[in-house]
Amino acid sequence: MDLSTSTALVTGANRGFGRALAAELLSRGATVYAGARNPDQVDLPGAKPIALDITDPASVAAAVEATGDVTVLINNAGSATGADLLAADLDDIRLEMDTHYFGTLSMARSFAPQIAANGGGAILNVLSGLSWVSFPEIGAYCAAKSAQWSLTNALRVQLAGQGIRVAGLHVGYMDTDMVRDVDAAKSDPADIARIAVDGIAVGAYEILADNASRQAQAALSGGVSVLYPQLP
Repeated sequence: MDLSTSTALVTGANRGFGRALAAELLSRGATVYAGARNPDQVDLPGAKPIALDITDPASVAAAVEATGDVTVLINNAGSATGADLLAADLDDIRLEMDTHYFGTLSMARSFAPQIAANGGGAILNVLSGLSWVSFPEIGAYCAAKSAQWSLTNALRVQLAGQGIRVAGLHVGYMDTDMVRDVDAAKSDPADIARIAVDGIAVGAYEILADNASRQAQAALSGGVSVLYPQLP
């Protein structure tokens, strides 16, 4: 895929990994819409700020009307409530699902016709190594990412006939505000953005960006005892 002639929309592009993705696309000559709930927070030279709340159907519809030339959609916007499944407020658990699952689905349903009308292109869903293994203390996030992974697999098959390649990016911790309190090794978002955009360019369906995500995928074949060795 020639990104220099592409028009991309990146959700959650005002900071963190979304900003890094938008910057990487711009460096390759792409036209970039930087989606954010508050577009005034977008400070990336060359990007086109656009108001976008992926959990609000009216906002998504307005973004479709405001664009028209999108060929690459990157579903990056996320939430991290820190909610576990047994004790947390249900509203926090719903927010995780509304953002990662229903928000991603809303964007794909709304922008796939535009991408197809422009000759095809790509959708990249930013997933996680936690799509494959759950940490109980953040069970809501893990469940939402697992649902988003399943959604990605289904859309990949459904949209292939329209010339749209649907990819999933799996990655562990990145050095962003979302995990600023986590004491663990973290990747540079700019490095992961380069890997992600490289994957789009070559038409990859699945992009494993770091060792953490590769280890999580490999553990799936070992079953429950490998994924959760703490169980009796």
